[in-house]
Amino acid sequence: MSFDVTEGKDRIIFVTKEDQEAPSNAELVADDPDDPYEEQGLILPSGDMNWNCPCLGGMASGPCGSQFKEAFSCFHYSEEEVKGSDCLENVCNMQECEQKNPELYPQEEDEDVATQQESDSALTSTARPDTSALSPKSEPSPAPSAVTPDSSSATDGQTAS
Repeated sequence: MSFDVTEGKDRIIFVTKEDQEAPSNAELVADDPDDPYEEQGLILPSGDMNWNCPCLGGMASGPCGSQFKEAFSCFHYSEEEVKGSDCLENVCNMQECEQKNPELYPQEEDEDVATQQESDSALTSTARPDTSALSPKSEPSPAPSAVTPDSSSATDGQTAS
């Protein structure tokens, strides 16, 4: 015979071998689409945005949360041929807010610009390829001469007409 013990928030159930061998009589309940603890992804079954989705990285909250929501919603629902091209104002508002709060929204472009400048300086300081290994006797061959319709070809000995 099985029994259970409750310890704080936990419930421990002890079962016998006979209890485990008997067919289960548990009834599965269909998932509740309105369960706030169920992971729903970015789009809720109602079609609304799930602003609590971990995929948004917390951007929907904080001092620029409302600007993010406006920009993201605009982009998501955009029907323009170039998706989101009608959302420039919303995105600019969000970026302005983020620039006013650099401690919460560090600018990644600063690191990208520094990396790009390092790459550029490395490219400009690179020495030209060493051509000293080329034999002094090897000179570039002369450019082929142009063949005109009335000149003769060296290979077939015939005159073009």
